[in-house]
Amino acid sequence: MTDLAVDPTPFLAVGDEDPGGPLIRMVVSLTFPGMDRRSQRLQDEFTRIAFDAVRAAGGRPRIVDSAADRLAPGDEVFEAAGGVVFLGGGDVDPDCYGYGGAPPENLYGVDRRADDHCIGLIREAAQRDLPTLAICRGSQLLNVAFGGTLIPDIENWPLHRGGRGEPLFIDEEVLLEAGSEIARIFGRTRAAVRNGHHQAVDAVGADLRGIARARDGIVEATQHRDATWMIGVQWHPEEPDADPRDRALLFGELVKRASA
Repeated sequence: MTDLAVDPTPFLAVGDEDPGGPLIRMVVSLTFPGMDRRSQRLQDEFTRIAFDAVRAAGGRPRIVDSAADRLAPGDEVFEAAGGVVFLGGGDVDPDCYGYGGAPPENLYGVDRRADDHCIGLIREAAQRDLPTLAICRGSQLLNVAFGGTLIPDIENWPLHRGGRGEPLFIDEEVLLEAGSEIARIFGRTRAAVRNGHHQAVDAVGADLRGIARARDGIVEATQHRDATWMIGVQWHPEEPDADPRDRALLFGELVKRASA
């Protein structure tokens, strides 16, 4: 493991929140192999914004570090929880989805122990029918958890992220499937989102369906076919320059579902 890690202290303190709001477990790796100063800063910033968004919606976010020395079992993670968020981070181990090609050129941050733990938690969340929002790496793990595969390195990458020496995150238009949960939440069938990814959903897992796509056809969001509310988005609603209204809508719906 790298020596660099996000300081967990700010996420352990209870902030200004509704004491009667639902408990939301926030699953994220506070470190991963090869974490550098840039990725450490991004992981910290994005996690803070996600915590703030849950609190603004009336929820009580609580950290679950999927890279901790001790990984809590599902019964412990989900005790008293009304909902769960799986945040972004390093790449998913290609062995998790049966990839047999040459190692992806841009592979980084792989932590198989964290992958296996998160996949188990995702499956248990579905069994418990717990409202679930999975973001970026989380959305990829959601797909893998239900038998899907990933594109290990997107060939037409300029549509989805910045180039070398440029800002990683860019604005990208995604097309939302009419009648899908994500289109209902946003109230429209197109959205400008903040993206910065080199991997993505390939074959959609049997228990999921694709509900948003990029202009090149790449799946940008999925939802579970049977669970009441289990959504995966490839983009980053918790990126600083993401649309704050869409962020509030998405996290607000999670907290609303968790309160039910």
